[in-house]
Amino acid sequence: MTDVRILGTGAYVPERIVSNDEVAAAAGVDDAWITGKTGIRERRWAADGQATSDLAVAAGRAALRSAGITADELSVIVVATSTPDRPQPPTAAYVQQELGAGGAAAFDVNAVCSGMVFGLSAAEGVLTRSGGHALVIGADLYSRILNPADRRTVILFGDGAGAVVLGSSVYHGPRIRHLALHSFGDLSGLIEVPAGGSRLPVDGTVLDAGLQYFTMDGRGVRNFVGDQLPQLVKGFLHDCGVVPDDIDHFVPHQANGTMLDSVFADLELPRATMHRTVTHYANTGAASIPITLDAAARSGAFTPGDLVLLAGFGGGMSAGLALVEW
Repeated sequence: MTDVRILGTGAYVPERIVSNDEVAAAAGVDDAWITGKTGIRERRWAADGQATSDLAVAAGRAALRSAGITADELSVIVVATSTPDRPQPPTAAYVQQELGAGGAAAFDVNAVCSGMVFGLSAAEGVLTRSGGHALVIGADLYSRILNPADRRTVILFGDGAGAVVLGSSVYHGPRIRHLALHSFGDLSGLIEVPAGGSRLPVDGTVLDAGLQYFTMDGRGVRNFVGDQLPQLVKGFLHDCGVVPDDIDHFVPHQANGTMLDSVFADLELPRATMHRTVTHYANTGAASIPITLDAAARSGAFTPGDLVLLAGFGGGMSAGLALVEW
């Protein structure tokens, strides 16, 4: 198997800044309540004319510039999203068209907030067998599927996209050493959009009941993350042949700031720096890991040889882990 390297990173968030005060009134809370519960102070929401593919294209272009390659050099484009432009075709098809990457296979992955790590795994599988370059994008636009009166969800989410360009080991760059994917279908009801698919198409009754909106059992999600993530990380590091002391950086899904603090303590990574963007961008779904990775990389936080642990967790329920040697 050929090593796969990260050749560049990129990110994009919409221009519109949405404060806690703006989402608080309809949800029946205030800024202090949101900050105390989540650590979030603001988020970005897309403009009326923007779709998920627009965010993905902007992040993809930034990653291509960082990698120093052009779109026509791509052999595969993977878009991880749970908020596609349309049920069909894949959002990646629009991204391929807009980037001018006509030679690339383009498809979507939906593992909700774990989607970026699932997308990395899919792209790695292609590159280790056929070579070339892959563009993996995590992009979500949750503001369109949030119930403004639901304080459990509307306060948590923002819109954005992040991307990485991957290449084989003939290139220099951070090496993806190991990946692991997990799904827990018996817990699929914890996070869902009830309507809009083949089981419950959207009609007037559905709209009246608000079933087109994103829903989440917050307590159930916290219990899942608290119960599962520490043991999954422990097993993953063992499989990688490293110990917790070896990890220099932790880049988790930016679900909720207070949850991240609790989870990070439970992971017992004594030397690791946890990187966060949740305060200003909130939870951007599949975009949160690549947005945060890009921010850390561009700040100069990583040095050659550092071990970076990526951890996604979210709907499905699902979890995805990646170990990157910078």
